[in-house]
Parts: sequence; C-alpha cells; structure tokens
Amino acid sequence: MAKKELLPFLAMVIVQVGYGGMNICSKAAMESGMNPLILVAYRQLFATIAIVPFAYFFERAKRPKITKQVLIQIFFCSLFGATLNQILYFVGLNVTSATIASALYNLLPAMTFILAIPFGLEAVEIRKRGVQAKILGTLICVSGAMLLSFYHGILIHIPQPNIHWQFADSHQNTNTSMKHLKLFFGTLILLASNLALAIWYILQAKMSENFTAPYTSSALMCFMATIQCMAIAACTKHNISDWSLNSRIRIVASIYAGVLGSAVAFFLITWTIQRKGPLYVSMFSPLMLVVAAMLSWILQMEKLYIGTGIGSALIILGLYAVLWGKNRETINDNIIQMDKTGIELEESKHMPKPEHAEILENEDLEKHKQIVDFKGN
Repeated sequence: MAKKELLPFLAMVIVQVGYGGMNICSKAAMESGMNPLILVAYRQLFATIAIVPFAYFFERAKRPKITKQVLIQIFFCSLFGATLNQILYFVGLNVTSATIASALYNLLPAMTFILAIPFGLEAVEIRKRGVQAKILGTLICVSGAMLLSFYHGILIHIPQPNIHWQFADSHQNTNTSMKHLKLFFGTLILLASNLALAIWYILQAKMSENFTAPYTSSALMCFMATIQCMAIAACTKHNISDWSLNSRIRIVASIYAGVLGSAVAFFLITWTIQRKGPLYVSMFSPLMLVVAAMLSWILQMEKLYIGTGIGSALIILGLYAVLWGKNRETINDNIIQMDKTGIELEESKHMPKPEHAEILENEDLEKHKQIVDFKGN
C-alpha cells in the first residue's frame, strides 16, 4: 500500500479503535452515576486543552485567514459534529449498550450518502450499478437498524471470562417491558446522533475546501462545543456536586473521551476528509463495533441476543454494499477521464498549428543550426 493510501487508512483505524474504547469507559462512568451531559461537557473541555497547542505551533505560520464566514461554518460544525452528536450519543448509550451504539454507528455511510445528494457531493444515476448498490446498501442498513431496534430474540450463550468492570447494572431492577422500551427510545436517540454526525461530515467537507487548517478548525470547533455543552448541562444540573470528578473512572472517561475521542479523532477525521472525502471516513465504522463488542463482553459481562447479531450483520453488509458502489463509481469515473484525456491528446495531434507557432519553430531550428555550425568551426 502506497504511503498516500496508508496514512488515511491508519488514521481511520486509530479513530475507530479509540471510539470503541471510549464507549466502554464512558458507559462505565455513567454507570457510576456520572450524568451524560456533564461527561460531554468535560469531553469538549479536555479536547480543547489538548488540541490548542498543536493549532498554535504547527499552523501559526501557514494558517489561512479566519473570516466571519469561516467562524459561522465552524459554529455549525461544532453544533452538529460535537454538541448534538455527542449529547445524543451519550444519552442513548446510557440507556442501551456499547454494542448497540457501535452497531448503529455503521448507518453513517447510508445517512451520509442520502445527505450528500442534495449538496452535490454524490450523483444519482439510477441505471448505473454503482448507484444501485448504494441504494440497496442503504435499504439493507435501515432494515438492520430496524431489526436491531425492534427484535431481540433468544440469548446467545457464550462463556464469559471472570473479568467484571461494571459499577452498577442500571437494568437490574427494571422489568422486561420497561427495559425494552428504554432500549427502543435509546436506539432512536442514537439514530438522531448519527444523523447529526452525517450532517457534520457534509458541512466539514464543504468547509475544508475554503479553510485548510485541520488543527485550527478542530480547536475552534472543540472550544465552541465546550461553551455549548456546558451551557446545556448547567441548565439541567444545577448541583455543583454533579460536576465533581470524584472517582478514577470519571476522570479517565473524561480525559479519554476529550483527548482521544474528540481532539485526536476530530483532527484525524478532518485531515482524512480533506484527502479522501466523507464517505471514505465512514467506511471504517464496523471496526468500532468489533472493538466495543469484544470489550463489552470481556469487561462488562454484556449479553448478546440473536436480534442484535443479525441486525449488526445486516448493517455491516449494507455498509459494504454502499462502499462497493462508491468504489465502482470512482473506477468508472477514472476510466471516463482517461478516455477523455486520450481523445484530447489524439485530437491535438491533428489540429493545425497556429501561424505564430510555426514561426517560433522555424526560429528555433535556425538557432539550433547556428549553434551546431559554431561548434563545428
């Protein structure tokens, strides 16, 4: 794999593995009693602290001018990509599980594809196989999400290790119908979170065309999101004790989510979007499901149901149908571009040369003859 292709690939692997670990830490912190809104606020605060030095030292000399238009674009990126996305995600994660949250995250390519159409980032020509694959993949993803939301089925009995990293079982004293109701509404909240993130991918792709400073844009986005999230959390939690980081898991979850889940992830995603586009970024989301499912099974004794397994498999199948369609379109576009270039070169050979070009060529030949005669003498 060439270096040009390897670096974006490694960047997205780091992001998804980091997200998988963040889901487990965040779930454990919320089970210890930490409010999800406060966790998101701390996440943005630590993210801002982590990324500001990089923005200052690495982009100080080459930073584009920060105009009013850029600030407005970054504000909406922070609103959708950080504030709405993360608040909805952590609230949904609090009442579901890390595995379900990670599985629904795989809907991002389908949502990104749908939203990219009106923005002109994706063309829809229904007769092309690539477009048909993307549409079919989107339908499969939606079917998998509905199955995961409405159907649980029988329990999958898998022997679990004796490692237990769960501070409280929030569903332990809840009856089955109430538990399923929470899972259903939690799934809807997670879908809304994915929609907000898909909107951010589109906005970020547009903004990156005019402002090519990923550290600075990520720092400004995290700073604006810190103000937004703290304001929202303060309106709902007035007691100062709710903001206390009085346990190790709360501190670890806040710093982990801020530094790796936001600062590092936002920079790597922004950098990759500039080079490969928004759909490429979303293709790595299944990796987070694998990491989160394994860690949830090992550390939190999470039980897996047949509905979750089949729904997750359908979502991943639909995801790669979308990506196959995108890849086929890219190959066809490259072939068409090569054909056009070949035709233009062939036509240029048979085009009559301008009169001044022939004069220049004759003058060059005459000079060349004089040089040769001079050297011969």
